[in-house]
Amino acid sequence: MRNYEIMVIVKSNLEVENAKKEIENIKKIITDGKGKVVSTNEMGQRKLAYPIKKEINGLYYVLTFSSDNDTLNELERRIKINENILRHLIIRLDEE
Repeated sequence: MRNYEIMVIVKSNLEVENAKKEIENIKKIITDGKGKVVSTNEMGQRKLAYPIKKEINGLYYVLTFSSDNDTLNELERRIKINENILRHLIIRLDEE
């Protein structure tokens, strides 16, 4: 299992409860794949650098987790088809 960090930008026009539900779905994908969510950081609403799908604001969330490669691929696949998520970025944290 490797350690990863994901930043997710959710549409700002969603209600806060629906945005949190999207993050819970991401956590569920990780835990169903035998991964472990280490931390979740809600960064709040911020202005985007440029409009994405006609949105100028987004709700930012950062999750730190550990998972295997198959779970990571499934997570990325499901995020790409979710219309409520504007952007995401997954980085692998260094092993120390």
